[in-house]
Amino acid sequence: MGKKKQKFYVVWHGNPAGIYGSWQECKRSITGVKGAQYKAFLSFAEAKKAYNKEYADYKGKNTKKKTLSKEQLAAIGEPNLYSLSVDAASSGNPGKMEYRGVDTQTKKQLFHQGPFQQGTNNVGEFLALVHGLAFLKQQNSDRILYTDSRIAMGWVKRKKCNTKLKWGVHNKKLNDLVIRAEKWLKTNSYTTIIVKWETKAWGEIPADFGRK
Repeated sequence: MGKKKQKFYVVWHGNPAGIYGSWQECKRSITGVKGAQYKAFLSFAEAKKAYNKEYADYKGKNTKKKTLSKEQLAAIGEPNLYSLSVDAASSGNPGKMEYRGVDTQTKKQLFHQGPFQQGTNNVGEFLALVHGLAFLKQQNSDRILYTDSRIAMGWVKRKKCNTKLKWGVHNKKLNDLVIRAEKWLKTNSYTTIIVKWETKAWGEIPADFGRK
């Protein structure tokens, strides 16, 4: 029988939160914590990426890697390089957050905001999308817009940043930007097509910050 592969446990809400290399450590962190949020991952890189996002992104989802078949890859096709790609990154959840937009083909950075104090990855993904929409409209561009966040796509569609992040003096600048983004969505029309970046087929989105 082969050696059992080590798992890494992300605790978003525990005492304390963090990434643990064993179930025993994870269990100590969540024992007695009401509403503890945690999940196991197959590699430290995956765990680190998840920790910088939100529990809602992974709740109830299978974190085992799935390999796409040749047929599936063929059906997905190749990305449209005549496009803008956006992404966000946060150090902690919440933590310092930043976002940017790049040319998908050249990876040239077209805009960047942050870091902001006490933000989340989902808030950053939302702001990046709205910034991208405004940028392309200002440029009168017919390029499409890529994001790897279905949550951000849903928030943009509803014109509301549906975050549970607590606002205060410490992150007022970020809150002001969210309010501005929501107002832009409610007062502007756009023809830009927002498309989900197929990470499993194409790898990380070009705007990715590379903090895996």
